[in-house]
Amino acid sequence: MVTSIREFKENDIAYKVKWINDEDNNQYLHYELPLEVEKTTIWFKSLKERNDRVDYTILYNNHPVGLIGLLNIDDQKKEAEYYICLGERGFKGKGIASQATKILIEQARRLFNISRIYLYTEVNNIKAQSLFERTGFVKKQILRNHIYYNGRNIDRYLYSLDLLSN
Repeated sequence: MVTSIREFKENDIAYKVKWINDEDNNQYLHYELPLEVEKTTIWFKSLKERNDRVDYTILYNNHPVGLIGLLNIDDQKKEAEYYICLGERGFKGKGIASQATKILIEQARRLFNISRIYLYTEVNNIKAQSLFERTGFVKKQILRNHIYYNGRNIDRYLYSLDLLSN
């Protein structure tokens, strides 16, 4: 069984909409929901003019199962923000997210010359924190009332991975 990642393509939009609209997947996301195909297509087309992010589709035996990528790529600071969403329910808990994360980390280093990857996660998102720590991210600090979403203040952790020391 092989996990890989490839560039997010226009024909992946339907998967993204399905996965992000799934309540099992969007509990800790701060999206305007529900996602719609039309708006997501506009978003996808806007990516061509951007060089501050890269989006991939996670494949398991060539079957799309999730999304992963880097946001806020900063060429000066050599850092980027990581995100992941393993969308297909039947593929969770099989190590796919860990494998995809390791592939993305290597690409961040090799293709983008990134020296630090960071992420934010809600304090209650225990499953995600386990993934992040398994793949080398270190919990740096708690950010109280870091964002305001759906009428509530949300505490989040900041995680970081220094690629120069790995």
